[in-house]
Amino acid sequence: ASTYMMVMMTLDRYIAICHPLKTLQQPTQRSYIMIISTWMCSLVLSTPQYFIFSLSEIKNGSDVYDCWAYFIEPWGAKAYITWITVGIFLVPVIILMMCYGFICHSIWKNIKYKKRKTMAGAASKNAIIGKNSVSSVTTISRAKLRTVKMTFVIVLAYIICWAPFFIVQMWSVWDENFQWADSENTAVTLSALLASLNSCCN
Repeated sequence: ASTYMMVMMTLDRYIAICHPLKTLQQPTQRSYIMIISTWMCSLVLSTPQYFIFSLSEIKNGSDVYDCWAYFIEPWGAKAYITWITVGIFLVPVIILMMCYGFICHSIWKNIKYKKRKTMAGAASKNAIIGKNSVSSVTTISRAKLRTVKMTFVIVLAYIICWAPFFIVQMWSVWDENFQWADSENTAVTLSALLASLNSCCN
């Protein structure tokens, strides 16, 4: 849920910066739609885990249990890890990068317009660059820019912390020689710790 909540935060910043007029059109309804969409996506992506994971005793008679995944088919692990990597990491990262690409382009365009207007000295403060675009840099409030910067830092931390984890997970299921035991493969331990660090960053 946190991943797609971050995606919705970025989409909200994208709409506020690149399409400011749309923020005035039923903002409450749009917020509800975005929140419901976030939880629906999370529910769909989490459903397979209900059937795959179960508690099992680490050693017979130890009375210590851990949550493990069990796959009926040999290809089950590959399908599951690939599905999770695409749904929870790759797709959100692509959406985040596209949104910030448009945001940066919009801000750059308005900065360029402001410089041109200052040099010309004749452009109107209310001149409109294009449909649904911000007319000048002054219309992009400092509060919005601070929010964009904060969201960007959260997104960057997410990518840095989770990229190694998903790379190791994909490596583990597609490489037959991969050693799953944490003690035998430092990459597993480090990637898991780095992924957990993302919660601290948030």
